[in-house]
Amino acid sequence: MNPVQTEKLGGLLDALGHDEEPMGMFYSDVEPEAGYAPKPGVLPDVEQEARNEVDWKGLWDNFSCVFGQLWLARRKRTAAYFSRERFGCLGCAFFLGFMKPQLNFIVHYVSTGIPGIIEGERYLDSPEATRQFYDMMDPEPAPRRFCVFKPVSQITAPDEPEFVVFFGRSEVISGLHQLATFVTGDFEAVCSPFGAGCANIVTWPLRYRAQGKVKAVLGGWDPSDRRFLKTDEITFTVPRAMFEQMLFRWDQSFLTTDTWRNIRKKVEKSRKTWDEV
Repeated sequence: MNPVQTEKLGGLLDALGHDEEPMGMFYSDVEPEAGYAPKPGVLPDVEQEARNEVDWKGLWDNFSCVFGQLWLARRKRTAAYFSRERFGCLGCAFFLGFMKPQLNFIVHYVSTGIPGIIEGERYLDSPEATRQFYDMMDPEPAPRRFCVFKPVSQITAPDEPEFVVFFGRSEVISGLHQLATFVTGDFEAVCSPFGAGCANIVTWPLRYRAQGKVKAVLGGWDPSDRRFLKTDEITFTVPRAMFEQMLFRWDQSFLTTDTWRNIRKKVEKSRKTWDEV
């Protein structure tokens, strides 16, 4: 970010009453010099699965959630990054564009499970519905080696964030939600689709962009990811163009009114309740 954008971001966060800088997401061929990433692993494919050549024990032993790495990166204000070699879990590998189609084992795992082998998560009611979801999502292949998340102020040229991910509780998110419509004029500027945590901060935003839609995406609903979020915290992901509009137009919006100043008191109360002041 340039100095003007950094200053504008400080103003926006102060107006929201929010104390955490958002993370920018981008793809790069350059591995970050510092940050958190899953341990290296071997990414299987459906052909290996059909031949019963997948090392399931190795995959589970090496399991790491995108949100787990992001939690560490958020706490240390550094990068979290992923690749075909450092994918952590098969959901990450699929949703961030490093593999497809998704394995049949995961299709069953996300739905009803496999009797006598593994209990299902039951997020969808059948393997058929789950396969339909994965086929519909059809993530874009990762355009570069690494998918990187960094605090936006740490992203420097030639890199630019494709999307910006805020983490916050309801009052802060309510401000961002209303601001999204203020800067776009779109009464449906915010979407909240079904998906894993990483799907709602990467795959869905990419999907909307490919459709020519400028949409913010609410996320953090996946129960499997919520252990890596603060209590009551959800995600709010915006495309870079919307983010820049927010930076330069928030001071024309409701965020300068007495109505919002009263809500901001609730933000401060929430932070005190959770001993974050």
